[in-house]
Amino acid sequence: MRVLVLGAGRMGLGAAYDLAHNSEGVELVTVADVDEGRARAVAETLHDGRVRPAQLDVEDRARVVGLMREHDAALSCVTYFHNLQLARAAVEAGRHFCDLGGNNTVVDAELALDEEARAAGVNVVPDCGLAPGMVSVLAAHGAARFEQLDEIHIRVGGLPQNPRPPLDYQIVFSVEGLINEYVERARVIRGGQLTEVESLTEIESLDFPEPFGRMEAFQTSGGTSTLPETFLGRVRELDYKTIRYPGHCERFKLLIDLGLASGEAFEVGGAPVAPRKLLGELLNRHLPADEPDLVFIRLEFAGRLKGEGAKRLRYDIIDRFDPQTGLSAMQRTTAFPASLVAQMMARGETTRRGAVPQERCIPPDAFVAALAARGIRLDESFPG
Repeated sequence: MRVLVLGAGRMGLGAAYDLAHNSEGVELVTVADVDEGRARAVAETLHDGRVRPAQLDVEDRARVVGLMREHDAALSCVTYFHNLQLARAAVEAGRHFCDLGGNNTVVDAELALDEEARAAGVNVVPDCGLAPGMVSVLAAHGAARFEQLDEIHIRVGGLPQNPRPPLDYQIVFSVEGLINEYVERARVIRGGQLTEVESLTEIESLDFPEPFGRMEAFQTSGGTSTLPETFLGRVRELDYKTIRYPGHCERFKLLIDLGLASGEAFEVGGAPVAPRKLLGELLNRHLPADEPDLVFIRLEFAGRLKGEGAKRLRYDIIDRFDPQTGLSAMQRTTAFPASLVAQMMARGETTRRGAVPQERCIPPDAFVAALAARGIRLDESFPG
């Protein structure tokens, strides 16, 4: 199997690590980036002859198609606004494609390529990171255990192990993606109907085992991805909230209320300034990054379990920075699942071809088993 990883940032490194060190049957991993030096650094870090660097501008359609044709599957770890053109290039190349997603509009456009992808005999599977991503397959895994399912609630957060003010947060993935999650509306199912709610609202408290204690969770966009459409008509309630240390939501909402997430430029001292770009730059400058982190994942299901009657089922994952590999919890829980999807596509293990959400084509039992083999273990309980 030959896999192309597009982007040599944190997630590109994580995906290449998983392909080279955790996976069987991988003959070649090409890490491509517009900055060849970054791609070379990833290859050198992994110390594996099967990992090779390549210089690639993802805006160069002909070069992208040509490089994709040298591989069985391509995984995009670049900023979400490139993903539609990359998906189209993959269909043209006749190769499987998945990405880390993060924007509902882009994902919808990718899924509209279904007929073309089926005709090409390939998969296009967007939103394959953590949330959206892994949690979608976990939702399918838990849902399959119910004969009647009423509710699915998803809570996820990537956090520093040692929080520092003012936001008790550190940069664990693209700042552009973070701001996007906080400003766009969230798609949910309420009372059996598909609807949208404002992000940074509906704050709730969650309790985790010591030493973590109490956290907060609030609405953000993108985490449900295609789950509302997949489960519409099957559940009464479905939502996604982001987990943070208490107080984070209120502080970040102040920045947004002041207009600092606006993409519309205006003049300051005679020069055009886009507040969103400024905010992103300030976050990158002033928030910590690459310090030990952790990831909380919690899914709760309510309904009638097969053979057991009415119950609530809870899935919990707590993952931490791995000092042996140097990979963050966010890299492990975002890049590893995306790597698994790329491998399943390349091996022909998906349940159907075309442009399709992962909860409809990735075998959940095999996926959960592969996560466990990577030390990302699912704990289940039945809260009262």
